[in-house]
Amino acid sequence: MADLAKLVDDLSSLTVLEAADLAKMLEEKWGVSAAAAVAVAAGPAAGGGAAAAVEEQTEFTVVLASAGDKKIEVIKEVRAITGLGLKEAKDLVEGAPKPVKESVAKDEAEKLKAQLEKAGAKVELK
Repeated sequence: MADLAKLVDDLSSLTVLEAADLAKMLEEKWGVSAAAAVAVAAGPAAGGGAAAAVEEQTEFTVVLASAGDKKIEVIKEVRAITGLGLKEAKDLVEGAPKPVKESVAKDEAEKLKAQLEKAGAKVELK
């Protein structure tokens, strides 16, 4: 346990740029994407906030319901919207329904929905 505590202290002392570099190194080494972990971690927090906000909803989650017939076009749009790599975007599209972008303003959510639907996808706003 002492080693874990030291590791936490060391990681806490990193600058933002050093932490970003560390994340990239770990993604490359382990072949994973930190974006997926962030989306999973942000999911429960967004759900709790939505229940508390009974008034007008100000933040939306753009959810890819299905890719439709033009999967390649949808993958290109997902990459443009999220900045994900080809493999990550392909996995997101093939794993639909999945959130593409979370906690966005209504205008941006509508714009993203229109982009994805133009590419052939079925999209929901939550």
